[in-house]
Amino acid sequence: MTGLTSDPPSGAELVERALSASRADGCVVLVEQSSSANLRWAGNTLTTNGVTQGRAVTVVSVVGASVGVRSATTVDDLPALVRASETAAREAEPAEDAGPLVEGPADGGFTDPAAQTSASVFSRVAAELGDRFRAAGSDGLGLYGYASHELSTTWLGSSTGLRRRHVQPNGYLELTGKSRPGASGGGSTWVGQHTRDWSDLSVTALDAEVRRRLAWGARQVELPAGRYETLLPPSAVADLMGYAYWTAAGRDAAEGRTVFSRPGGGTRVGDQLGPAGLRLSSDPYDPPLATRPFSVASASSSMTSVFDNGLPLGATDWLVDGRLTALVQTRASARETGSPVTPYVDNLTLDGGGTATTDEMVAATGRGLLLTCLWYIREVDPETLLLTGLTRDGVYLVEDGEVVGAVNNFRWNESPVALLGRLAEVGRTSRCLPREWSDDFTRARMPTLRVPDFNMSSVSQAS
Repeated sequence: MTGLTSDPPSGAELVERALSASRADGCVVLVEQSSSANLRWAGNTLTTNGVTQGRAVTVVSVVGASVGVRSATTVDDLPALVRASETAAREAEPAEDAGPLVEGPADGGFTDPAAQTSASVFSRVAAELGDRFRAAGSDGLGLYGYASHELSTTWLGSSTGLRRRHVQPNGYLELTGKSRPGASGGGSTWVGQHTRDWSDLSVTALDAEVRRRLAWGARQVELPAGRYETLLPPSAVADLMGYAYWTAAGRDAAEGRTVFSRPGGGTRVGDQLGPAGLRLSSDPYDPPLATRPFSVASASSSMTSVFDNGLPLGATDWLVDGRLTALVQTRASARETGSPVTPYVDNLTLDGGGTATTDEMVAATGRGLLLTCLWYIREVDPETLLLTGLTRDGVYLVEDGEVVGAVNNFRWNESPVALLGRLAEVGRTSRCLPREWSDDFTRARMPTLRVPDFNMSSVSQAS
């Protein structure tokens, strides 16, 4: 017979086939399948939309104390991928992080199919955008932005018998508003929101905030570089703290290479980094920020280990009462440094017990700056975690408790770790979307921070 096609193998089937083909001392197979939908708009018009599918298979082979990893996006010859991984292991030097593979049972839903999304997830959002486009056109405003929704299914299987499966929903919307020539208001501004299922996102509410900020820009004020009392909103704080989190590897700190290294040797665990009451934490079971509850690594680094694949994750406090209590530790680095095993968890919350909203903190400001977001963040000095970047889409001048205008953009130079020790106020913590890292780090909850002397090192012509 002709014209017949068979369904592609499921993620669970690929795991089992690869494990069956393995001749290594140990083997871990990862299958990650994504289903995503997106919308893009510009100048008050939807411009593109699409639905995409993707799949990657990774085979980790262990031979003695050596490891080999090979990945592919197609599985036309799965045994060949397994053989390539085994060959890489036999040719490799012993792995520094070598250890026993994780053991455990099989998840009850391990053989379930991949989760799927479609453009229909945007039906309500698209209708609201249409209403906002018409209103913006009438008022001389331009709306630009992007919405993304993804369901990512991970299957993990090991020669130890471990079988894990997880579906990760991830969605976000970014909305930029610009004033057209001759319109009231000025400049551009940005808002963004993370969501798991779109039920909690209102385009109308986001558009209202865009309009409020554009109205603030009706008056333009030029200010020189300098140190200013500055209100950092949750989005900006998430970008800074996310970067600090990504550099918090315990092994790197113990080797004296990061801001978390103690002069003379060891790490700064136990040091006071911020004010009393400040807590930085991660929890894979935090409902609004829920993330994969087991480790997945296709390569080893100071933050992850392929030998830890499938390791259960739990809630971890990185800062408690302003004191550094943990760094990211794999099982191998924990053995080396004599520390608890505290793996990386893909979400982050900073909470100082504050109750003031951003608007209430503005109302309590004599003179200072209110930022929208940070952009083009780059590392200058790893030993102090000095970062540099630009402000973007609205820097506003606050005088006597009111926003009185928009000011020019700046290049800034600051260390997020040093900032924690200079905080003048910590506001209410709320879910937020980082601007710089919105593609990679969407699950964050941060407060607005008042910094008495944020370093705006030079004036920027960026808009």
